[in-house]
Amino acid sequence: MTSEPAKTPFYEFHIAAGARMVAFAGFHMPVQYVGITAEHLAVRGNVGLFDLSHMGEIEVSGSDALAFLQTTTTNNVAALDTNGSIQYSCMTMPTGGIVDDLLVYRVGDGQYLLVVNASNIQKDFAWLQWHRFGDVGLRDVSADTGLLAVQGPNAQKVMQGLTDDNLDSMDYYTATVTAVAGVKLLISRTGYTGEDGFEIYIPRQYCATLWRAVVDAGQKYGMQMVGLGARDTLRLEMKMALYGNDIDETTTPLEAGLGWIVHLEKDFIGRDVIARQKEQSPPRRLVCLELDGRAVPRHGYEICDGPEVIGRVTSGTFSPSLKKPIALGYVPAARSKPGSTVEIAIRGTKFPAVVVKPPFYKHGSHR
Repeated sequence: MTSEPAKTPFYEFHIAAGARMVAFAGFHMPVQYVGITAEHLAVRGNVGLFDLSHMGEIEVSGSDALAFLQTTTTNNVAALDTNGSIQYSCMTMPTGGIVDDLLVYRVGDGQYLLVVNASNIQKDFAWLQWHRFGDVGLRDVSADTGLLAVQGPNAQKVMQGLTDDNLDSMDYYTATVTAVAGVKLLISRTGYTGEDGFEIYIPRQYCATLWRAVVDAGQKYGMQMVGLGARDTLRLEMKMALYGNDIDETTTPLEAGLGWIVHLEKDFIGRDVIARQKEQSPPRRLVCLELDGRAVPRHGYEICDGPEVIGRVTSGTFSPSLKKPIALGYVPAARSKPGSTVEIAIRGTKFPAVVVKPPFYKHGSHR
C-alpha cells in the first residue's frame, strides 16, 4: 500500500496559481504553471521562483563534526574555513558508488548543514547515523524547513527588495543569516540552473509570509513561477547531474565527471577504490550529446556505435535555449572525447549524435 504524497508548505499557493501537480519523491510538486519552455526561458532571461521544499536538510554538529564529514563526504570540508562557506560534494560507498550528491554548508563553528536529494533523505540520514562516531549530533530538519529558490539574471534585484543586506557583496556559493521580509533566516547564493540565484531556507511557520513577500517583490520584474519540468531542462543544459538518473550507487564520481569534488588527499569511505580508478582511468564517462532535428532522446534509450549498444541515455530533452535535442549518457572512455560521434536509438530509428564539451549552455549568469 502506497502512502499519499506529502504536501510542501506552499502546496495551496501552487493550486491557487494553477499549477499542474505531480507526485515526485514522495511529495505533491508543481511540474509546470504556464508551460515548461516559457518557464525555462523566463529563468534564462529574467527570473523565476521555485519551490524546493522537497529537498532534505540535515544538521551536523559537535566537536567531531568536521572529522566525521571528512570521512563521509568526498570533498575537503576543511576548505570551508569561514562560516557561510558552501561546497558541492557527494557521499560514496565502499565500492566507490555514489550514495548521494549534496551541498555542505558551514553555518557555525562545528556546525554544518547538509542539503540532500528529496528521494534520499531517509537513506542519507541512516547512512550518516551508521557511520557516526565521537561527538557528532545529527538532526533531520527537513520537515521543519521550507525552501524557495529565486533564479535568473534578475534574481538579485528581486532579493534586494526583501533585505537590507548588500547582496552585491555576496559571493557565489556563500550563505548568510539575515532578515528577509522581516524574518531572520538563512539564504545562500546557490542554485541548480546555471543562472545567478538565491535559495531561502524558511522555518515552516514563516513559509506563507515569505511566499507572499517573494511573489510581491518579484511582480516588479515579471518573475515567473517555475515547476519541476523547467528545473529539469535548466539543470540538464548545465550538465548538472540528477541523482537516480545520471548518478547513483552504481556510478562513481570520476565516471560522472565529478572528480573536482573528490579530495584524494584525505581518507573517506570508498577512497581507495576511487583512487585506483583514477590511476587506471575510468572505463566509461558521462558525456554531453547533441542531436540535430526534433527527435528527443529520453532516459533509457540505447546509445550505439554501429550495431553495438555502448551505453544508455541517462537524461534527455529538447533544449529550449539551444533549440535542439540534448542528452547525457555513459559511453566507453574511448568514445567520450568532444567530437566523437555515436547514434541514439529513438523509437526504432538511430539518430546521429556528437559528444560536446560541457555544459551545453554556456551563457549562464551565475557568478
